[in-house]
Amino acid sequence: MNKYIRIHPSDNVVVAIQSLVAGSTLEIDGRSIVLVSDIPAGHKVALQDLSAGDQIIKYGCPIGHACESIDSGAWVNEKNIKTNLSGLLEYKWHPATIPPLGSKRDLTFKGYRRKNGEVGARNEIWIIPTVGCVNGIVNNLAEELRVETNCQGVDAIAAFPHNYGCSQLGEDHENTRKILRDMVHHPNVGAVLIVGLGCENNQPDAFREFLGEYDSDRVRFLVTQKVDDEQQTGMKILRELYAIASADERTEIPLSELKVGLKCGGSDGFSGITANPLLGFFSDFLVVQGGTTVLTEVPEMFGAETLLMNRCQSAVMFDKTVQLINDFKEYFMANKQPVYENPSPGNKAGGISTLEEKSLGCTQKSGASAVQDVLMYGDRLKTKGLNLLSSPGNDLVASTALASAGCHLVLFTTGRGTPFGTFVPTVKISTNSNLANQKPGWIDFNAGTLVEDESMDTLLERFIQFIIGVASGTQVNNEKKNYREIAIFKTGVTL
Repeated sequence: MNKYIRIHPSDNVVVAIQSLVAGSTLEIDGRSIVLVSDIPAGHKVALQDLSAGDQIIKYGCPIGHACESIDSGAWVNEKNIKTNLSGLLEYKWHPATIPPLGSKRDLTFKGYRRKNGEVGARNEIWIIPTVGCVNGIVNNLAEELRVETNCQGVDAIAAFPHNYGCSQLGEDHENTRKILRDMVHHPNVGAVLIVGLGCENNQPDAFREFLGEYDSDRVRFLVTQKVDDEQQTGMKILRELYAIASADERTEIPLSELKVGLKCGGSDGFSGITANPLLGFFSDFLVVQGGTTVLTEVPEMFGAETLLMNRCQSAVMFDKTVQLINDFKEYFMANKQPVYENPSPGNKAGGISTLEEKSLGCTQKSGASAVQDVLMYGDRLKTKGLNLLSSPGNDLVASTALASAGCHLVLFTTGRGTPFGTFVPTVKISTNSNLANQKPGWIDFNAGTLVEDESMDTLLERFIQFIIGVASGTQVNNEKKNYREIAIFKTGVTL
């Protein structure tokens, strides 16, 4: 295994693949670079003497500037590099040429064809509260049905408590209603019991109307203030729903029907080298098959947004992407918060120093495909190919938004590790083998082998077959452990 990687020929830093000690030598472009400090794995080494103000180049792009002199062979980190970014920008569209992205293959997965023609990768029974006041009730109902049925004939029985549905106004109230509506319509669910209190802002009758057209055989309501015994009444409804959903069977589905969300969290210096590029190649592969991928985490596009803008398939889509970026910047500024202080303590410990560096690694998950559509928060997918979705970077909020858009799976890369899952299978892909070995109960697939001499072609083929298996019913770790949560974006006051 190599000691370092230079990602782009114009880079003036390299990334240590393994921890390096001061005094050791790196041979680069016929030059010997003597390390003047210890370098942790995933972190950057200066290839030349740099003065304050000089640009730091990684991925072939500036990721910030030196804020002090940096010697050749020194450790480049958040203490000696600062972001170049600030405020709102004016953007111009410079359409990029989209390269050939591969060939179509006759691949399928085993999924569930729903009555309305949509396809699910799971067949689950969900109990969804209209308001947080009934969280205890939905948890009890789910547990009783799991014990009674042992989930035979369905993939899971799950409740999804949340804090909202009352004491909200305006956009926050609509966000809650949209996410809950999207869950009810999600094709991964075979039957839904919606549980309300009766006096909440998110009134069950109004929410029923908000749903639009739905299958009344598989979507039922329980208003707990209107019944004598909510547990008994709820279980009667759930037994009826279970009898319907447990009769569903998987059938062969073209891979063109698959929809996946692209997400990263707990990123490190390997994220933009291994796992995120793997997702980019997979995204391009799935788009060529006629499938759909979705990139979100808008604040983690800052600094790399023009790369996405120039891949927009039309001027209209370019304008939508500009609005997507600037709306989020204005949200930060309206709350008097800095726009570009994004990398977390874990990111910095893992080797990410600035938001540009984080964003240039993050956006690699989108591959090289054209941007076909831009979705607002709570919108459902309507266009195949690569989509952008408005959501913050917060792992739970963004993953919930991806699932709500209609993604069957969320593909989640991580260099630090995380156990959580949202309401669809949340596939954890490690950026490094140490994490995969340390946390086999969290990590589902290891992309760290990419710096251990496995080729991208071989890794991608393994990943394609792995994802087809997951889409066909193979459980991932969050499902095995029943880690299933939702988080809804909130911006305003609580009454």
